[in-house]
Amino acid sequence: MPRPMHANNEKSKDFVGSIKRLLANLKPWKILMGLAITLAFLSAILSLTAPNKLSSLTDVITNGIKPNTEVLQDVVKEISKNFNSEAMSEKTRIILTSEDISIEDKTTFQNFLNKMQEGTNGSKITTGEITTNDNDSADNKEMMKSILNLPSSVLSILIDDISVNGTKISSEDEIAFLRSVIDIDASKVNDDTLKVMDNLPESIYNLIKPTMDLDAAKRIIITLVCLYLLSAIFGYIQSYSMTTVSNGFAKDLRTRISVKINKLPLKFFDSHEIGDILSRVTNDVDTIAQNLNQSLATLISSVTLFIGSIIMMFTTNWVMAITAILSTLFGFTFMISILKKSQKYFIARQEELGNINGHIEEIYSGHNVVLCYNAKGEVTKTFDELNGRLRECNKKSQFLSGLMQPMMGFIGNFGYVMVCIIGALLTMKGYITFGVIVAFMIYVRLFTNPLSQIAQAMTSLQTTAAASERVFEFLDEKEMTDESNKTKVLDKTKVKGDIEFKNVKFGYDDSRLIIKDFSASAHPGEKVAIVGPTGAGKTTMVNLLMKFYEINSGDILIDGVSTKDLPRENIHDLFVMVLQDTWLFDGTIRDNIKFNQENITDEEIWAACKTVGVDHFIKTLPGGLDCVIGENDSISGGQKQLLTIARGMIENAPFLILDEATSNVDTRTEELVQKAMDKLMEGRTSFIIAHRLSTIKNANLILVMNDGNIIEQGTHEELMKKNGFYADLYNSQFKK
Repeated sequence: MPRPMHANNEKSKDFVGSIKRLLANLKPWKILMGLAITLAFLSAILSLTAPNKLSSLTDVITNGIKPNTEVLQDVVKEISKNFNSEAMSEKTRIILTSEDISIEDKTTFQNFLNKMQEGTNGSKITTGEITTNDNDSADNKEMMKSILNLPSSVLSILIDDISVNGTKISSEDEIAFLRSVIDIDASKVNDDTLKVMDNLPESIYNLIKPTMDLDAAKRIIITLVCLYLLSAIFGYIQSYSMTTVSNGFAKDLRTRISVKINKLPLKFFDSHEIGDILSRVTNDVDTIAQNLNQSLATLISSVTLFIGSIIMMFTTNWVMAITAILSTLFGFTFMISILKKSQKYFIARQEELGNINGHIEEIYSGHNVVLCYNAKGEVTKTFDELNGRLRECNKKSQFLSGLMQPMMGFIGNFGYVMVCIIGALLTMKGYITFGVIVAFMIYVRLFTNPLSQIAQAMTSLQTTAAASERVFEFLDEKEMTDESNKTKVLDKTKVKGDIEFKNVKFGYDDSRLIIKDFSASAHPGEKVAIVGPTGAGKTTMVNLLMKFYEINSGDILIDGVSTKDLPRENIHDLFVMVLQDTWLFDGTIRDNIKFNQENITDEEIWAACKTVGVDHFIKTLPGGLDCVIGENDSISGGQKQLLTIARGMIENAPFLILDEATSNVDTRTEELVQKAMDKLMEGRTSFIIAHRLSTIKNANLILVMNDGNIIEQGTHEELMKKNGFYADLYNSQFKK
């Protein structure tokens, strides 16, 4: 039955610590990362520059489509200069003494002067605007109407030609202008002015007609295009750089994990689920790569935009800046509180993901066993428990992080509304232009969007921190002892074949010994069988001999040389192993037989196959030696075992280990495998672990183990005569 799995109870590192370690491991890519971060920063700066340019362009367009009504005041002022005291005195003298003006016109003018001087409040026509809001406004308007009703001969002298902004305005145009605007209501001056624009004299109309500065607009547009184009180019290079960094880092992590696996002792794999290890190699590394690519540059850009937009807003208008910031400030505070609460759930999610992957890998590897024992219900129950825990972690982490996006959206929209309201009020007061409102609408987006992006980036970094912590935790596992200083090496072509166990003691921990006091000797060419009940320590002894584990005390000697003085690779090179579980990888039969052996010819392969009796079978396969095993389901367990024996034949090693090599085959196939193994054992010192005692009757030495000790040893005949533990084991296999 599959064993239930539990979450790793080791205390997780803090978020900051995990990120620091991640960045420390990214040092080989610091140049590319620096480039990506610099480009992200520059792209953000360009984005911050654009709103001011858009503001200027908006003002140019706005000014280009509305009439320049302000110039009318200049026109009025210039006209009013005709009626100041000094000018009026001189012109009155000219009019009254002129021979070209009729007596009737002079009389009319004299009556006007008398009426003006008889004003009850001493009103006079002075320089200034036509209409005002003071008490003299009505009197001034009436006097101007009286002036305009004077004879043309008089008006031609009273009103001189004027020049406004370099444009000459004739007296006739002045008179026409005054007659068109004399009745304008002061409270509606702008509206009324627009109504009479079409009736204005051409000289004055040309002054106020809408004119757009096309050159200025062109310069701003070119600048904006350059800004956006550079931002796009920087963004592409930045994205390419981060993609290179993330993929390279992921490749490096997988390489380090691959190297690490080969350096870990077997006891690590005894205490860790294969599925969890695979999850760290695949899911966790992929998570790091994807999130690193998306979040780091985004975070830099977002922070730059966030801080830069604040600076630019205050530089533009502090009232609008305070409005935008206050409307979004509480959203940022809310985001920070969510980040603190969600981190633990992201870490738990990665752990539970590893657990469920381990469970799935275990169940599907033993699917036939599950079906055979009708354990679907219990297996499903365990899966549901693991899946439920993963769902809860996902739900809590995603719910908290999911609150950020809608909250930031609401805050952003609220900021738009407030900017528009306050901006409209300030524009009406004349404090800002319409272009400033446009700029601030962009600044609000540049201020609020980074908050959302920072939230997303922090969420990704949380997942990345949890995943990297699991990967680095694996990379920090204690490795097998370094043997680079061991220079003593045994040449397998010169090894005699002596092996001696001297008082060997071993346990996975010091508190519980599995091998308590093991001593035995094997001489060149001997067949040494190790038998005993399950858990007696048979396979453990073989693992100690192969130096898969380090012994606690005692010693193991090969040709008188301690295995402690030999590197593991040298010891492994001295042994051929045939296990009960045949291991063949997805590849051709040729590649499987000559696995990790160089300069092996097809003739040598065929000779080995013929020796073990599998050559005829290979010839029946499509492609022969080129047949891909992974694509051919017609290969039985016995045939696979014969192929592994043929692999051992190819390797010219002085020692042989057979670990239950015939346990998974039928009786008829066992005979074929046994014959093949007999051929394999010729000339080699062999260690045979077997439950079928009939296969070891011809062994030179049989070691009977129980509870980590040798309790009996001798040949088959000697042990049967003792009628002890071995005899009981042997006889029990033949009882009906």
